[in-house]
Amino acid sequence: MPVTDQQMQAFCETVVRGREAAPDLTLNDYLADVPRLDSLADVTSGTPVLVRGDVDAKPGAEVGQGDIRLRSMVDTLKFGRDKGWKQVVFGHIGREPEKSLDKVAKRLGELLGCDVPLVGDWLDESSMTIKPEAAEAVASAEPGAVIVLENTRKYDIERALWKAKPEDLPGLAPKLAKYANELAEKIATVYVHEAFSAGSLDASSVAAPAAMERVALGEYAAGEFDGPMQKCLKADLAVFSGIKIDKLDDMQAMIARGTIKQIFASGSIAMAIRKAIGELDGEPVCLGAAEDPANKSQPWYIPAERVRQAKGIVTDGRQKGITFTAPCDSVVEDGTVKDELSPNDQQLDIGPKSIEKFHEAVGAFIERTGGRAVAFHNGVFGVFEDPKFENGTKAWIPELKRMKDAGVEVYVGGGEGGKALEKYGEEDWVTHCFTAGGTVLNALGSEPVPYLVALRLAAKG
Repeated sequence: MPVTDQQMQAFCETVVRGREAAPDLTLNDYLADVPRLDSLADVTSGTPVLVRGDVDAKPGAEVGQGDIRLRSMVDTLKFGRDKGWKQVVFGHIGREPEKSLDKVAKRLGELLGCDVPLVGDWLDESSMTIKPEAAEAVASAEPGAVIVLENTRKYDIERALWKAKPEDLPGLAPKLAKYANELAEKIATVYVHEAFSAGSLDASSVAAPAAMERVALGEYAAGEFDGPMQKCLKADLAVFSGIKIDKLDDMQAMIARGTIKQIFASGSIAMAIRKAIGELDGEPVCLGAAEDPANKSQPWYIPAERVRQAKGIVTDGRQKGITFTAPCDSVVEDGTVKDELSPNDQQLDIGPKSIEKFHEAVGAFIERTGGRAVAFHNGVFGVFEDPKFENGTKAWIPELKRMKDAGVEVYVGGGEGGKALEKYGEEDWVTHCFTAGGTVLNALGSEPVPYLVALRLAAKG
């Protein structure tokens, strides 16, 4: 039965409101209610199955280069091929609508050992209908076939919920309902989410499931949530870094679980923590350009309310015996190192004193725990793409190996952290590296993973 506009509005409101909509639900509550791939074992040969794939990849010249996300999908796609399903993979690549999944389709074919055609223009947004040629490609496909639909973000509907508020949903719901119903009518009514990294509010992830008869979480995504993620929920040490100050919310949520004993902070989040510690200890700290209201449109701006939040986090953490390690010097725009920032300075990396401070803190953590601990690392310490600002990150990655060698289980949240590990270290320097940073922080932090919310709602009808 097609989903109504009202049903789609309610569905999307629950997704958009996130934690507010269900404040008592934990990650494992969502996981418990989402069916797994084997729940679809009775789906018969020849049935079309829509697969939200982790296709945001840049395949290199050979298998194994730039295709880790595509390789993560193989077990699920092979399961479907063995069952004789006609699998239709869709998803995005980057944020630019003009990008194509042509190389992705080709690499999936190489990984699966079969031809994987790409269906180009498959949605008519003027009428919000699936184009006949796309529907025909699915209808005429042989059992076991795999098809890829072109970049979902070429269509505005895919991005409709990115900045949506609950009050926007009455205007968006009719189009989203039409989109989801068209997918169900002309593509498939069975839906598998095998895109672990797809943490955005893409319509393909959080609206399409509303019209599906059956949904399931893919083999790889389920394995990440059921395995490594469970370890991270019990982390003793957490490293928070990067430009996004809203990671303070995730830090707060992780502390609330009661297992964290050590926090390392760098980037914008460290600036707030550093200032909070200074104010609490009577040692004022200047954050330079990051606290100037003239820069409030910049992603690295730190508003006063975030400093107040950081003070609450540090106060609460200290009462729980948590050690906070933040930078004590900074590398600024011209590459010079400063112990104290002037009002116009922008921190772009940590300095040598901070690198040594972090090294000593890692040693103290290892000694204190005897290596019987779990560490979670996310992000990078500076603008590491520029050699002038890479030293902090470059020096930190070997600390991950140091901890692992001492017996600590080390998990890296993917994204920028994964890129840094690849650039400055080796895969076996850590216990596990996720393929996505944002999804991991959602799962461990303050907000639920949007696609798990949608899958749970769809599964419960």
